[in-house]
Amino acid sequence: MTDPSARRPRTLALFAEWVGERYASHPAQRFRTADGAWTSTSYTDLRDTVRRTACALLGLGLSPGDRVAILAETRPEWTHTHLACLATGAVVVPIYPTAGEEEVEWVLKDSGASVVLCEDATQAARVTSLRPRLPDLRELRVLCATGRPTGARGTARPAPTGPQTKATPPWALLGEGASTPLDDLLARQKAVRPEDTATLVYTSGTTGPPKGCRLTHANIGAVQDATLPLTEGGPGDRTYLYLPLAHLLAQLIQFSTLLYGGELCYFGGRVEDVVKELAEAQPTHLPSVPRLFEKVHQTVLGLAETQENGRARFEEAVRLGVLAADGRLPPDLHEAHAAADKELFALVRAAFGGRLRWALTGGAPIAPATLDFLRASGIAVFEGYGMTESGGVITLNHPGAVRYGTVGRPVDGCEVRIAEDGEVLARGANVFPGYHANPAGTAEALDADGWLHTGDLGALDPDGFLSITGRKKDLIITSAGKNLTPSEVELAIERSRFVSHAVMIGDHRPYPVALITVDPEEAAGKDAAAVRALVQEAVDEANARVSRPARIRAFAVLDEDFTIASGVLTPTLKVRRRAVAERYAEEIERLY
Repeated sequence: MTDPSARRPRTLALFAEWVGERYASHPAQRFRTADGAWTSTSYTDLRDTVRRTACALLGLGLSPGDRVAILAETRPEWTHTHLACLATGAVVVPIYPTAGEEEVEWVLKDSGASVVLCEDATQAARVTSLRPRLPDLRELRVLCATGRPTGARGTARPAPTGPQTKATPPWALLGEGASTPLDDLLARQKAVRPEDTATLVYTSGTTGPPKGCRLTHANIGAVQDATLPLTEGGPGDRTYLYLPLAHLLAQLIQFSTLLYGGELCYFGGRVEDVVKELAEAQPTHLPSVPRLFEKVHQTVLGLAETQENGRARFEEAVRLGVLAADGRLPPDLHEAHAAADKELFALVRAAFGGRLRWALTGGAPIAPATLDFLRASGIAVFEGYGMTESGGVITLNHPGAVRYGTVGRPVDGCEVRIAEDGEVLARGANVFPGYHANPAGTAEALDADGWLHTGDLGALDPDGFLSITGRKKDLIITSAGKNLTPSEVELAIERSRFVSHAVMIGDHRPYPVALITVDPEEAAGKDAAAVRALVQEAVDEANARVSRPARIRAFAVLDEDFTIASGVLTPTLKVRRRAVAERYAEEIERLY
C-alpha cells in the first residue's frame, strides 16, 4: 500500500519547491487584474515568487522559529508570503483583517511576533499605532502597493473602485535582501524538522482572549495524509477561495489544492460579489461556510414563491431530485424529474459555474433542507468537523462515505470517542502539542492520554458517523432544572430565510426566550408588523420540532444584525453569547 506521505513534501518548508517541480507549467493561481479580467500564473511562477520573497525575508534577518504575522485579506500575496515564511523556518501567525485593535495587539504581543506583513498602508497604520506597546516587533512591511475593496467582511477603510490585485511582487516591497543566495534558502528549508512549529493560529474564542494553537509541520502533514485521498482533485481542477486565509480551514484547502496540482482561484475582494464570481470562476471545488449555500437556497425558494403554487412545485422538484440523487427515482417519475432539472436545477448548477462537483462546509451546522436542495441540483456538499487544536479536521463526509445529517467518520489516523458526559474527544497525529505560553490552557484541552477535549457534545452511530449536538459550555439550565441545548432550537429558527441569527436565552431563568435578527435583503420593503409575523412563523415551526421545555416562549426582533465590528461575532462568525447577553440586556429583561 502506498504511503500517503509520499504525496507531500516532508515539511511545509519544502512545499513550494515540491509542487513547483511536479506541476511546473500548470496553472497554480487565478485572480482578477485591475481591469477586472481573470489571469493565471503557473506553478513555476509560484515557486519563483516564493523563493524571492523568502530570500527577502532572510535579508531582514529572519531566524528559524521567529514569529511572522500576516495581516491581510485572502489574495495571492497571502499564499506567497505564507509559503515563503515557512520556507525560512519561521512560524506564521495569521491575523484576521477584521480583528479589532485589542485583538491585533493581543496576538502580536502574546506571540512575540518580530515581523508583521500587512496587506496595505491602511493595515500597516493600524499596527504602527500599536507599535509602542509591542517590544518584540522589529520589522513592519507592506505586501501590496494597492489595497482592495473588502466588502462586508473587511475593515472600514476607503477602497479603490473595482477589483485590485498585485501591482508589485511582495518580495520587491519587503526591502533589501532579495539578493540573498538561493543556496542559503535551500539549506534553511532542509533544516526544518517535522516536529518544528509551523504556525500559531489564534482561536477567536467566544469567551476570553484568543489562545495561540501551536501546530507543527507534522500536525499539518498528518491532516494532508488523511484528507488528500478523499478530495478527488488533480490538474485542471479549480478551487474558488473566498474564506479568510487567517482561518486554518482555508489554509488546509490551499495546501490540498496545490498538492494535487489544482488551481487556486481567489475572490475579487468583495463578499457581496461571491455569487456572481462563482459563475465566472467555474470552480470544481468550493469550500464555504453554510451561509453561502443557505443563501442560494433561500434566494431560489423566494423566486419560486412569487409564482402560483410556487412553493409546492419547488418542494416537489426537490423531492424528485433527492430520489434521483439516491438512485430511487421510480421510472414513471423520470419525465417529471427531467423537466425539473431543465427548469430549475440546471440553473442552480450554472449559478455555481457549471463544473462544481465537490463542496465542503463546516464551522456550523447546515440546514438539512439546504443539503436536500443542493443534492437535488446535482451538487454534493460534504460536512466536516474539526477545530484548530485538531489541525482543522477530525471527521469528514466524502464521496466514499457520506451520511447526511452527520459530520462524517473520523479521518485516518484520528481516533474519536464520546466521554461519559457526552463530550467529543479526539486523539491522533493531527492533534496539536499545546497552546503557546499557556500551560494551564493546554492541560485543560489535553488529558494525560493525549485525548483532545473538544468542548462539543456529540454521538457516534453504529457505523461510526459523528453527529454534533451542541457545545458543552453553551448548555442552558433553567430555574426549573431543565438542561437545554440552544443550538437545536436556534438552527431550527434559522431555517427561515428571513432569519439571520437566533440566540436562545434562559440560563437560570424560568423558560427560554430568543433574540432574533432578520436578513436585511429578505426583509427589505416589509414593515415591522410583517417582519414580526414572519419571524413568529419561524419560531412556531421551530417550537413544533423540539421538546416542550425547549420551546421559545417569547422573542425580540432586534433592529440590527450581529456583526464582527459590534463584538458579538467572532471573525469566524460564531456568536459570542456573553457579549450578546450584555449588549441586549434590556431587551432580555423586557422578555421576562
